[in-house]
Amino acid sequence: MKHTLWPAFIDVVKRDVVPALGCTEPVSVALAAAIAMNKLNINHQQITGIEAFVSANLMKNGMGVTVPGTGMVGLEIAAATGAIAGDSQAQLEVLKNLTADDVAIAKAMLDKKLVSVSVANVSNILYSKVTVFSGDRSASVTIADSHTHILAIEEDGITTYIADPKHAHHASQQSANTNPFTHACAQDIFDFATQAPLADISFIEQAYQLNNALSIEGLKGNYGLQVGATFQRNVERGLLSSGLLTDILLRTASASDARMGGAMKPAMSNSGSGNQGIAATMPVVVVAEFVHANDEQLIRALMLSHLMAIYIKSHQNKLSALCGATTASMGAVAGMTWLLGGDIKQISAAINSMIGDIAGMICDGAKTSCAMKVSSSAGSAIKSALMALDGLGVTGNEGIVANDVDSTIRNLSALANSSMTQTDIQILDIMINK
Repeated sequence: MKHTLWPAFIDVVKRDVVPALGCTEPVSVALAAAIAMNKLNINHQQITGIEAFVSANLMKNGMGVTVPGTGMVGLEIAAATGAIAGDSQAQLEVLKNLTADDVAIAKAMLDKKLVSVSVANVSNILYSKVTVFSGDRSASVTIADSHTHILAIEEDGITTYIADPKHAHHASQQSANTNPFTHACAQDIFDFATQAPLADISFIEQAYQLNNALSIEGLKGNYGLQVGATFQRNVERGLLSSGLLTDILLRTASASDARMGGAMKPAMSNSGSGNQGIAATMPVVVVAEFVHANDEQLIRALMLSHLMAIYIKSHQNKLSALCGATTASMGAVAGMTWLLGGDIKQISAAINSMIGDIAGMICDGAKTSCAMKVSSSAGSAIKSALMALDGLGVTGNEGIVANDVDSTIRNLSALANSSMTQTDIQILDIMINK
C-alpha cells in the first residue's frame, strides 16, 4: 500500500474538485472580463466595447450553453455579465452576485453590438483573452491552460503582468515530478479511498451537498431539456417504474438540467467541469441511499469516485472530442460497485465494461442536451457495476479493452488525445457553419 501517495491524492482532489457556478468555459471568459474591469476601475456606463478571443475548444464549449441567471446562451453574454457584475476574486463563482438589473444592462450592450467573440489562432486548448474598452483606455486579461490561470494582463496597451515562463516551466516540471498518478494505478486509488483516515477525506462530502441541491432544483424548475423531470413525470404516469436504475438516471440528469439550464446554484466540479462533478457524484449518492450507507461509506465512495475520475482524466487533454461525462462516470462506477459490495477486481471489470460500452461518445460543446449524455453515462455505470458483481464484463479480447484496467484507461486516452483531435476540428466546423 503506497501511503506516500496519499498527501498528494488529497492535494489533487482539493485542486480539481471545487465549486463552479455555470459551465466553466463561459465562466472563464466572465472571470477575465471581471478582472479587466477591476483593472480599469470604471462602472458599466463607461464601457465602450468588449472584445474576446478564445481557443477553438473553448468556443465549442461556450457557444451553446446557458449562462447562469441570464436565460441566454453564449460567450457574448458571459463576457458582458462578467464585466458588469463579476466578482473578480470569486474564481469559478464569478457570477454569483448577478442580478436581473445586471442582466438587462448586459443584454442592452449586446443589442448595441458592443461585445464580440472570435476564435483565436492559438495552440492552447483552453484560452481566453478579454479586452474591455473605455474610450481610449483598455484592459486585457488572458486566461490559459486552466479556467482560472492568469497568463497576462495589459493595461492601456502596456503589459503589467505576465506569468514567469521560467517559473511556469519550473512549476510544470515540479508538478510532473510530484504528479501522484505517475507511479499510481487504480489499486492505489482504491486503497486510499477505502483506508485513508476519515478526517482527511471528509471534505468531499460537500460534493454531495452542492450537487444534490442542483438535482433537487432541476426537478423543481423548467431547466434545459428537463431530462430528469421527464423521468419523474413518467414514473408518476406509470410508464416507468421507480427503482435504483430510474432514480440514478432521474437524479443525475436533473442536476445537469439545472446546471446547463442556467440555475443560480453552484455545482461541485471535477477536472474543471461541473457536469463531470455531477456525473461523479449523483449516481454514487443514489446507490448510497439505496443501500442505506452510513456517512463514512458515502464519503469513501465519493472519494473513490472523484479521485478515480481525476486519475482517468489525467491521461487526457483537458478539453477534447471525448465527452467528459463518460470518464467521470467511470469514477462513479468505482464508488457504486464498492457500495454494492464489490472489490477492486470487480471495480476494474466495471470500468473496463464502461470503456467497452461508451468509449468514443463525442463532446459537441456544452449545452442543455449534455444532461442526456450524463444520464446515458450513468446508465452505463450501473449496468456495468451490476454485471461486474455477477462476474461478467468486457474482456481484453474485445476492442480497445485490455486485460488490466490501467492499460484500458491508457488505450481510451490514446484515442482521445490522438485520432479524436481531428474529430474535434470537424465538430467545431459543423457547429460554426450550420
